[in-house]
Amino acid sequence: MTLKRVILGILTAIAIALVGLSLLASWNQPQIQSRLELYQTNLLLHASEWQGENNQSANLSSARNNIVGADPLNTALTQYQEARDSTRKTLETTQAQVKQIQPAIASKSEDNTLNFAPNKAASESINQQSVLLNELDLRFGILQASSGKTEAAIQTWTNLVERYKTKSDDDSSVVTAQVLTGIWSNPAQLLPDAEPRIQKSLDGWFRYRALAQLYKLQERSQELVALQAAEQVMAQQAVEKLAIIVGVPAIALFMGTVLLVGLTVQWLLQRQQLDTAGSGPLLARNASLTWDVPWDGEIVWQVLVVGFFFVGQILIPYLLLPVSLAVLKLNPATFDPRDKAFYIFATYLLLSAGGLSVLYFSVKSFLPLPEGWFRVNLRGNWFLWGFGGYFVALPLVVLVSLINQQFWQGQGGSNPILPIVLEGRDNVALAVFFGTAAIAAPVFEEIVFRGFLLPSLTRYLPVWGAITASAFLFAVAHLSVSEILPLATLGAVLGFVYTRSRNLLAPMLLHSLWNSGTLLSLFLLGGGAS
Repeated sequence: MTLKRVILGILTAIAIALVGLSLLASWNQPQIQSRLELYQTNLLLHASEWQGENNQSANLSSARNNIVGADPLNTALTQYQEARDSTRKTLETTQAQVKQIQPAIASKSEDNTLNFAPNKAASESINQQSVLLNELDLRFGILQASSGKTEAAIQTWTNLVERYKTKSDDDSSVVTAQVLTGIWSNPAQLLPDAEPRIQKSLDGWFRYRALAQLYKLQERSQELVALQAAEQVMAQQAVEKLAIIVGVPAIALFMGTVLLVGLTVQWLLQRQQLDTAGSGPLLARNASLTWDVPWDGEIVWQVLVVGFFFVGQILIPYLLLPVSLAVLKLNPATFDPRDKAFYIFATYLLLSAGGLSVLYFSVKSFLPLPEGWFRVNLRGNWFLWGFGGYFVALPLVVLVSLINQQFWQGQGGSNPILPIVLEGRDNVALAVFFGTAAIAAPVFEEIVFRGFLLPSLTRYLPVWGAITASAFLFAVAHLSVSEILPLATLGAVLGFVYTRSRNLLAPMLLHSLWNSGTLLSLFLLGGGAS
């Protein structure tokens, strides 16, 4: 065994351990999908308040009625109840795990420094879940009060306060719960700092409802009229945003389903007419045409382990970035959304440069490469393959995601960029995130997974096997256990598009469209719910 293989073996073990730990860490983390549902619910609540005017478009009014539904308050109550139950269950599970782990760790060592890291991580997770549960309780109570269930709302807020009866009353959620209890009680009990507490702790529709109740009790008619006018502006914008968020994907989903059915029928009728030279039925083109692979599996192993996992998971996050930040005296924990966007963009450029450098030097000795490798051709039908692949991917990924969601029940983690985009309100930050997710990521990931890995695997696997294996590794590389099946489905479509088009621009376009659509939806949901 050569020294090179020994080093690769060690790096492989480290990479597998780090990837495994990352996937394990995402096991009990909330999915972004759960938060997206709540943000969309908040937008629906805004839209439900829109009354329109005589000169408003009839189409917009009709869209509002179709989007909001017959009983938006009851829908919101159901969504928030499910979110509260899920968060409470996760919190209780995490607390139980901590109680089981702590004695075991303490019995093995009297040195508290050994259990500091797991204790800190568990403590942070419990704190985050507690804060989320408090926020959900505040909002759920307002929904109950707005539905005429005032006693139930007061009980919800009272239970929140009771959970913290041994802690300081300065806790923001506790004081806000007391403020809400006071303004919905009969008789009302107004706290002196009620308005600033509501402004600070609540946002969107929930802030409007609480302020409206407060202004009515204080008989501040002028402020109430101004609040209602501002709410109407926000409500109309919510209708317009929901028309984009719900309408556009629905149209794309319908088109994708029709296209998928049509292509499947074509394949069933013409599967006997396979033409590996590229002139047969659409789905059969290049179906079995493999690449001429001049290197063996060791080069593939080297590029993946060193170029992708070692550079991305070890070298940059644990060596280069900490040193660079120490020299510049920067602390990522203090970054605002714009700083985070530039930080993530710079990190991804470093990762891409490192990975592509390893790829280049790994295949340098085999240059010039056989025909068909890393092919980028502005001519041809790559544009149609990219767009067609996007529409076909939609129903497939949505179907797999719905099934996957039933298994994970809102847990399993998500891409850490997504919550930052969802909660951000900065157009510059969004533009930088777009550069990362819709340009840099498609270029780098398609070169590695479709341009290099998939063709390389055809030396050992049939084309369909290479597509499957590369799609699975593509999904695992995103380090969220609950996203493996949906991302593997997307990766399979990307691989299919590449093997048929034989042009890297096609999967790059598909990948870019997918990420762009995700970013746009997150931005509209986040901005519309505030």
